[in-house]
Amino acid sequence: MQASLEQLSQIIVFAGLETADKVNLQPHTQVQRHRKGEIILHEGDVLPTKLYAVASGEIQVTKIAMTGKETILRTLTVGEIFAAPALLGNGISPATVTAESDCEILTIERDALLKAIGQNPEIALRMLMVFNSRIQQLHETVHGLVSERAIVRLARLIQYFAAESGTELSPQGKCLKVKLSYYRMARSSGITYEECVRLIKSLKSVIDYRRGGTIIILDPKKLDAIASGNIDH
Repeated sequence: MQASLEQLSQIIVFAGLETADKVNLQPHTQVQRHRKGEIILHEGDVLPTKLYAVASGEIQVTKIAMTGKETILRTLTVGEIFAAPALLGNGISPATVTAESDCEILTIERDALLKAIGQNPEIALRMLMVFNSRIQQLHETVHGLVSERAIVRLARLIQYFAAESGTELSPQGKCLKVKLSYYRMARSSGITYEECVRLIKSLKSVIDYRRGGTIIILDPKKLDAIASGNIDH
């Protein structure tokens, strides 16, 4: 299925692109639907030379270490691009991409994208900004896994999702819009499920964790202090 103009407009690297330019891209696009839990890309897959983007829903990017342990690298939502090596690297998927919800993945053929970039170099600049941000985030994740205590990594993870997905005010405090299960937090911060449960319970004066993954930040200042490594909890 070919992408609609509305779907192309949602992709962050095409923000501000003229309608005529999007019309020219349309014949070179494809949208494919995936069910929740479906593997979109396996780590090690040979990738077609295309730009990949999330047209609807949410996807999760994970990496398996030599020990067999799986870590969540990031979660991406509508408009975000992924699988950079398909365009800029060796063409091998560096991680596994899974549909976190029912979703649609939009792809654009490389030659058509390069032509669009030639006419509007701003597209390339936006792509570089996205990939640079990802590299910095990955560096911080790896550094944290190696050098930071589990409680610090967990506090930073909660702060990250609060900033990335937003919060809503409640009588108790700031409620994260995204649901974070123990399992998801454990995999994202490189700790065991059991340790995650224990640490969350130890933070009961700082955050309120509720069934289903709802998290309310009760004491933002104390969470900041823990995330900075200044206090334990």
